[in-house]
Amino acid sequence: MANGTSSKSAFWLIILSIFFGNFMSILSSTTINVAFPIFLKDFHADLGQVQWMITGFLLATGIVAPVVGYFGDRWSYKRLYVGALTGFTLFSVLCTVAWSIESLVTFRIMQGAFSGLIIPTTMTMIYQFIEKDKQAFAMSLWSLSSMLAPAFGPTLGGWLTEYYGWQSLFLLNLPIGLTAIAVACKCLPYHKARASKSFDLPGFVTVLLSSSLIILSFSEVNRWGWISWKTLGCLLAGAATLVYFIRRELSLKDPLLNLSVFQSSRFTYCLLINCIITASLYSGTFLIPIFLQDIQQSNPLHTALVLLPGSLVMALFSPVVGKLYSRIGPFWLIMGGIALLIVSNWELSRISLQATHLYVSVWMTIRYVGIALAFMPVMNAGMSSISKEKSGHASSVTNWVRQATGALSIGVFSSLLAARSLTHQQELGTIPLARETGMTLGVQDVFLTATVICIAAIPLTFVLRERRSKLQQVMEKIG
Repeated sequence: MANGTSSKSAFWLIILSIFFGNFMSILSSTTINVAFPIFLKDFHADLGQVQWMITGFLLATGIVAPVVGYFGDRWSYKRLYVGALTGFTLFSVLCTVAWSIESLVTFRIMQGAFSGLIIPTTMTMIYQFIEKDKQAFAMSLWSLSSMLAPAFGPTLGGWLTEYYGWQSLFLLNLPIGLTAIAVACKCLPYHKARASKSFDLPGFVTVLLSSSLIILSFSEVNRWGWISWKTLGCLLAGAATLVYFIRRELSLKDPLLNLSVFQSSRFTYCLLINCIITASLYSGTFLIPIFLQDIQQSNPLHTALVLLPGSLVMALFSPVVGKLYSRIGPFWLIMGGIALLIVSNWELSRISLQATHLYVSVWMTIRYVGIALAFMPVMNAGMSSISKEKSGHASSVTNWVRQATGALSIGVFSSLLAARSLTHQQELGTIPLARETGMTLGVQDVFLTATVICIAAIPLTFVLRERRSKLQQVMEKIG
């Protein structure tokens, strides 16, 4: 009985440690969405510059993700986690003293780099420190921390921006960060670091360059043009360095990023579905604040309140999904989630200039339920197919690809929104509310694109079901 009580106590201490850091990391990326118009006004910046507060943050998280497996093995995941929390908190404070949009974006990118260490490290610790039979439930609680942040982030961000200015959005991370560091130091077990191996500097440089160039090309395509030499040059150079990085990592005995995790087809299919869910998620978090504030002239607090019900429902569903996963497996949860995403994206693709806040809130809530149903199952289904020894590298790959997808999605969606809005405005001519109507039609086009992207996940989910069935047959034979 004592051992069982001790094991249960250790489980909750580890979850508590992971929860704080993951919550803070994701909270910082959700509180600023509703403050976009404030940044535009205070820094006299354009949408392309302010967009880099999200794109640059996501890009940085993706760039550093490949080194998590290496540094986690070398320093231990506890030390890496505490170091990442410290860096994140420091740059959060520096954001509050930014003197220009360029300095603010720079500090946000550095903040994103440490966030990129926090998220995969917390995921890895679940698969290294927690027993296999409790990992699905632990992942649901990890997902809960990921979803509570967007649940309270926009509302909290809107309230803080309204009454205390945008600086408070970053200062908020100071008490949370200090608490997370203290809890992690006290509660996380220390596992001795593995034998040191050489750091693959050429691999790190090439993965940094390839990710940066590809994301940069999509983020700036609206200004540069789709067939400009800058866009094509960045894409070609990024693709070439990415190919070199992949070939190099596959040839090394001790790679920076162990790409052998892709030998698991289950992991690969889950990662593809994960990317589709991520693209759909960022389409809404990017478009709805712009629609409500730039088009309908709502203030940040009202925008946050519109998004609050859906975010709360998403957070409440998370532990429920964890319990359902152990009973029915990932297939029906993922399929149900994707179906809700398709329906809600389709409805939002018909949004009008006169759309009520209730209409937006209801369909965003349905959308968030879909994300809650699909997110944890697809993550756990992929990670559980990887051995414990490679879990750090699998987590690194997952977050590298997922964060790059997020940054890429925002770049593509913002470019598409700007281009389609301009086209519609030109077609409308000088009629009253031509700008607002044109932007609304542009929002419709982007949501329609997100709908098509979600439909592409359906056949992948059926393949995942077939793979699960074969796995069960093998387990029954062994049994």
